[in-house]
Amino acid sequence: MTDIVNRRAFLKRSAATAGGAVVATSALQRMTEHAAMAAPDNTRDRRGGRGRDRRTRIEQSPGYGRLERMADQRGVEVLALPTGFSYVTFGWTGSRLMEGGVHARSHDGMGSFAGPNGTTRLIRNHEIRTAPGNTALGVAPNGLPKYDELANGGCITIDFHTGSRQSVREFTSIVGTHVNCAGGVAYGAAGWITCEETVADQRQRYGQKHGYPFFVPATGDGKQRHPQPLRAMGRFAHEAVTVDPRTGILYQTEDAGNDSGFYRFLPTRADNLADGGTLQMLAVKNAPNYDTIRNQQLGTKLQVEWVTIPNPDPDLTAYGTSVFDQGADAGGARFNRLEGIWWDDFRQSTFFCSTAGGNAGYGQVWEYLPGRNPSQGGELYLRFESPGRTVLDSPDNLNVTPRGGILLCEDDATGGDNDTHPLAPGLENVNRLIGLDASGRSFEFAVNVLNDSELAGACWSLDAQVLFVNVFGEGVADSGMTCAIYPPVNGWGSRLL
Repeated sequence: MTDIVNRRAFLKRSAATAGGAVVATSALQRMTEHAAMAAPDNTRDRRGGRGRDRRTRIEQSPGYGRLERMADQRGVEVLALPTGFSYVTFGWTGSRLMEGGVHARSHDGMGSFAGPNGTTRLIRNHEIRTAPGNTALGVAPNGLPKYDELANGGCITIDFHTGSRQSVREFTSIVGTHVNCAGGVAYGAAGWITCEETVADQRQRYGQKHGYPFFVPATGDGKQRHPQPLRAMGRFAHEAVTVDPRTGILYQTEDAGNDSGFYRFLPTRADNLADGGTLQMLAVKNAPNYDTIRNQQLGTKLQVEWVTIPNPDPDLTAYGTSVFDQGADAGGARFNRLEGIWWDDFRQSTFFCSTAGGNAGYGQVWEYLPGRNPSQGGELYLRFESPGRTVLDSPDNLNVTPRGGILLCEDDATGGDNDTHPLAPGLENVNRLIGLDASGRSFEFAVNVLNDSELAGACWSLDAQVLFVNVFGEGVADSGMTCAIYPPVNGWGSRLL
């Protein structure tokens, strides 16, 4: 516990000295104000309605100023960023990995840690969905044992030197997992919990059951030579996880359409998840099977309780045996496609996204406050609901920034709403990084101008000055990569990210 507390204290001190005094505006206040400003109007929604386009409102938001297309160190235009910012790219799909093999396809969730010799260690997921045994642009074993010989997902670890703006070490850190979507930083920042967003198994001709979290060490040589699923944390379409540093309780999101739950895991030992624990699903008190997806009131307090999952590792061969079904049978609440989640030190709470929740279907952001006594259940609030695509379209990974802001990664994969952008001519389904300013308004911080891939894995260097984010890619060389974004000489400032 000491390590993670000291790390967070360092981040806050760095933010104050590098960017001015940290303002008191919390993520909660920003979201509440934004929600009031962005009340639903006649904006086009996913059901085809037409109305006034809100792109102008976003562009007039102060944010960090006007965005412009910028080239990376290779001369390739990947991102549009505010004037004065810069970035480099590395870890491109298909490029050579320093310790053998190539950088795999499908860059997704990512965590940052203190690396050796002053580097930032990035542990990056690869959400590979190829058929059993298909190794094309998969994570290469490079001498590591595979959890499943027929699965080719996993993680790649990169030690990045922010001063020289380049990688100094790159290697495979876990392999043989499947559809590694997101995850989260483990208790004490001991490593990365990488999560499988699938429940595939031998019925789909894989060699092992999938649908689990796995632990990847951030210390030592960083390689997982004994890949074991954390079965007690549940077998379901895992998206992301975060940990309450005070208690070691982990919170997990499920991405399974309208049958998605919000879970917590009470570990027997916070520093050794393999020792097991108890899996529970959130339920709203006095409202069994509460449906959060539509017709929710912003800011309304929902008092919650937790129901225990009897069998966290079902074989799924019988109807009604899934983790979600077990929770629903006990009254658990229903969400739509839960994705990114992040612990907020400022609020002592966790924020998480519903990608397509809300009346317009463009996404929700929820906050869960556990309170001082976890046995009492806690409180759930809807803090933000997007009224239209130009405000926020399909939030996926979420980051509570070192200065207490909110950063949202879009993953718009639908073609029905003609989601174009003036900075990315010729592309549809354009994806962005969306922030919230001090007045609560949304603003564009970055636009993917290279392709229509999602942006994912937003996280920060240990001094809180460099923002890392992934371009997911399209399964071909150079289409996916990691970006390191640097602020102007005067830093990030004190009121935004």
